Amino acid sequence: MHIETVSIETATTPLDGLLYLPVDREVVGAVQLMHGNTMNFYVGPPRFLPPYLTSLGLACLAYNRRGHDVLSNRDSRRLEGGAYQTIAEAIDDNRLARGWLDARGFPPPFVVGHSNGGMLGVRHVSEHPDTPGLVLLSAHRGGKRIMRLMADNGLMAAERYDEITAQARHLVAGGRGSQLMLVPGWWYVISAATYVEFLDHCPDIVELAPAIPCETLLVRSREEPTEVYPAEEVAERSPHPVTIEVLDAGGHYYRGGEDLVAAAVTGWMENRGW
Repeated sequence: MHIETVSIETATTPLDGLLYLPVDREVVGAVQLMHGNTMNFYVGPPRFLPPYLTSLGLACLAYNRRGHDVLSNRDSRRLEGGAYQTIAEAIDDNRLARGWLDARGFPPPFVVGHSNGGMLGVRHVSEHPDTPGLVLLSAHRGGKRIMRLMADNGLMAAERYDEITAQARHLVAGGRGSQLMLVPGWWYVISAATYVEFLDHCPDIVELAPAIPCETLLVRSREEPTEVYPAEEVAERSPHPVTIEVLDAGGHYYRGGEDLVAAAVTGWMENRGW
């Protein structure tokens, strides 16, 4: 692969990333890779998929949303990162990344999203009817039920869900939404405002499924609960063909299962003529 560093301008901080290009064949298409919650472009599927996808002649853009990692700083003492993310900002970041690919002259890209990136990916393609294909890797349900469902599965505040939800809403109502909270089952810390953002503003991939404009591949690991990762419900409501792959792929982060996931994704794309 040929690899270029990328910086995509936003209204605030730029989106950093990498553009992967095939070196032994013509570029025949593009892929927009969306990372999971508090992850980044150099871990998980955005890291391990590009070698496989470029072998098909696909250019791959892997980039950080402004809500990458848990906490970070750039060029000042001001903190940024996933603990302060908003849904609107994440949607805007994906639009800007698509615009960057368009400006470089690439064809409309496939969208590949992992976890929260998959939830955002469904929202993204609903606004981009020229998307040639959508790949959802352990994409969670989103919507107003997701926080309760995650808590019931030992995640996001777990047994303290009601207490922490009330605390977050109290902080936001009092103008202290930037205050960080320790939340069991989460990634160490999250601001009250972002916690409430997830409660109230997550897109619902089942509700959005009728607006998916293309064929879809849905992948999840076998142990992931269907109520949180609702591939079958999305398939029932999508107007286009859907393929579901349930793999022994190493859990939500595909540890040790990267090759299985990559084979499922590239096989599906090859069957679509790429």
